[in-house]
Amino acid sequence: MDRFDKAQELEQMQRDLAIQNRTTSTRASAFFCEDCGEEIPEIRRLTILGVFRCVTCQTIFEKKQRVYRR
Repeated sequence: MDRFDKAQELEQMQRDLAIQNRTTSTRASAFFCEDCGEEIPEIRRLTILGVFRCVTCQTIFEKKQRVYRR
């Protein structure tokens, strides 16, 4: 993973945080993704309170939501 990949990952996390801040959850963050079972990185759990999906699964979920809203 090069520095551009790292920058893109950070940008995605910041975007996720901004989205999450619009609807703050009182639910505790999960340690494992409820969709795929992979471990959710600590930085994501601490940054986004109430997170329960990894970045990949959250991206897939959001894309599906956009399709269903049409």
